[in-house]
Amino acid sequence: MGWCDDPKSKKYNKLIRFPFKYGAEKLYRKDNTYDIILVLDYNLNPIRKGKGSAIFIHVAKKNYKNTLGCIAVSKRNLKKIIKKINKSTLVNIN
Repeated sequence: MGWCDDPKSKKYNKLIRFPFKYGAEKLYRKDNTYDIILVLDYNLNPIRKGKGSAIFIHVAKKNYKNTLGCIAVSKRNLKKIIKKINKSTLVNIN
């Protein structure tokens, strides 16, 4: 599984399957940051190519190293968040 980040693709900012002929981020990582991901409703409705893709809440890297636009929290806290949210939960990022 992956997430298309290539504005040339009709699948831009959407979940895809590999093999895939356009650019896409693999949703399996050895550093385990994508063990759990929550897809944020960023640039999804409508999707505007080149305005950002693959914006998730995911597991933080060691020492909370910077992400490339996502929100990262500890795996423990991410599990707590999952228990408290549902499909209509709004995430407000300040």
